[in-house]
Amino acid sequence: MLSTTTRPFRMLCQLGVGTGRRALSTFTHQDGVGTVLLDNEKTRNSLSLDMMNSILRNIVENQNNPELRCIVLTAKGRVFSAGHNLKELTPEQGSEAHLQVFRKCSELIDAIRSAPIPIIAKVDGLAAAAGCQLVASCDIAVCSDTSSFSTPGASFGIFCSTPGVAVVRAVPRMKAAYMLLTGLPIDAKEALDAGLVSKVVPQDRLDDEVSKICNAIASKSRPVIELGKRFFYEQLPLDVKTAYARGEQVMVDNLATKDGCEGIRSFVEKRKPKWSHEG
Repeated sequence: MLSTTTRPFRMLCQLGVGTGRRALSTFTHQDGVGTVLLDNEKTRNSLSLDMMNSILRNIVENQNNPELRCIVLTAKGRVFSAGHNLKELTPEQGSEAHLQVFRKCSELIDAIRSAPIPIIAKVDGLAAAAGCQLVASCDIAVCSDTSSFSTPGASFGIFCSTPGVAVVRAVPRMKAAYMLLTGLPIDAKEALDAGLVSKVVPQDRLDDEVSKICNAIASKSRPVIELGKRFFYEQLPLDVKTAYARGEQVMVDNLATKDGCEGIRSFVEKRKPKWSHEG
């Protein structure tokens, strides 16, 4: 995808010095694409505090690597994530511990949104509760046709209130209410029709489809994508008039960048752009 030197590596993100615990998520980087792999099938990749810290660290510590163009968030096994680890939400843990769990999840979601490069969810299986929230919070989500999505918290006595924040911002109110109030899963086609995911493909084409999307992103200028992603989210809560007014200046600023100038010149000169990837 990129002409830059490939530096594959694996970073094991262990929580606590000398704990001896293996990482719950791992990070690899090849050809400009980073991959964060949720790797705890035993708990169905549940979003425990340790898991969320691991994912968060893998994103934050690598997002500013100039060789990266995007990060793929995926999981080992047939469950993308079953949501929060309910063992951390028992009465014995106490309210302060509970609040810590939900705040950490919000911190992770905010890191995905504020990352300078796109975060892409690659789902092959079930994404439930906070796992569904994680998918809904990514910039792009691609899933296999055998995947499903649910917010079943009320079935366990804890309504999916924070997952609902992400879900209702991705899908229409009626579909979000259906998912949250019934806890019933929706299949991949329903998720696509509702806007919860960007694309659905057969399971055997999932890798190729995600690679295609990563290639498309990698062919662009990194600082231009960063500028565009930042404004995309900034303008969402604004009224249309204000959004256009701010967007006008953002586009002017974009044209003034090194790669903005190069992009226009390459179009006029009918050649491929040579990105500097410098802001």
